[in-house]
Parts: sequence; structure tokens; C-alpha cells
Amino acid sequence: MLTIAPPDMVEVRANATFEALMWAMARPGDGRHLPDAGLGGLIETLVDLECTVFTDEPELRARATATGARLSDDPGDADHVFVSCLDDAEQWLITLRCGNALYPDDGATLGAVARHGIGQRLRLSGPGIDGSKEAILDVSPAFWAMRARLCAYPEGFDMLVVDGRSVIGIPRSTQVEVL
Repeated sequence: MLTIAPPDMVEVRANATFEALMWAMARPGDGRHLPDAGLGGLIETLVDLECTVFTDEPELRARATATGARLSDDPGDADHVFVSCLDDAEQWLITLRCGNALYPDDGATLGAVARHGIGQRLRLSGPGIDGSKEAILDVSPAFWAMRARLCAYPEGFDMLVVDGRSVIGIPRSTQVEVL
């Protein structure tokens, strides 16, 4: 008889985080509830020893190291980029990996902290959205303009925007119009 141990609290939390991220990416613009606030749970869920990670936060560097991931001091070298603020993103966003026509999956995943419901009104359209959907994120129009230049589907990067325990996914296939 095969006996399987019940999941511990770490596994339960990682599964709940993964499910929230999956639905956030499947339904761009819809906020999903995370079991823990901040980017730490994303790192524990998405990152493993085959990944390269860039983050601007020492605490997140420690969490990424605990997964066995390689750390990078250059966001352009990373599979996953986790930042606490997008205010100065124009300086490094151009270096973010966006894949290519043959390997679009080589594009990075950007996890960023930004407030939801405050800031710039956006209209999202594309796969997973019936027509269009409006979202309000505290991210500058300059960021969205640069993202539009970099994300010529299928190339681009996926975004997970976290505000406390809420996450909104914006896949590379989503068109973002600043209103």
C-alpha cells in the first residue's frame, strides 16, 4: 500500500500562491488573493535551482537563495525579476529578456509591487479577456509605453503586479492602452 504524507503548511501556501498566479495570468486584469503579502511567496512558488533571479530587495535575495536559484546583479540576465518599485524601471527595463520568435518562452517574468485601484487607468485586451477590461495601477505611462515597444507578441515579458495580498497578471500577450 502506498502512503502519501499530507501536505505541510509550506506546500499548502505554495499551492495556493500558484493557483492565484495561474488565474491572474489566465484572466489578465483580475485581482487574485495571495496567501501572503508581497513578492516573497512568488519567489518561493516560481523559482527553483534552474532559475536566475534579480531583485532589488535584500530580504528577497535571501529568499531566492534559499530556493537554490542563481542570483544576478543584472535584470537582463534573469529569468525572474522582482522589484519593489517601478518608478525607475525605464533605466533597466530595456535590458529585460523578451525571448525571440523561435523561443518566446525565454522572456522574463517581472514581479513588481504597485498599488491597485490608484494611479493610471488602463484598458487591457487580448487572450483571457472578453472584449476589454479596465484596470487601475500605480505605474507610470512611460513604463507602459516602453513595455509596448518591448512586447511585440509572441515576444515580451510577463508581469505580476502585487499590492499586499492581491496580484494582477499581465501576460506578454495582453495589449495595454493608457487611458
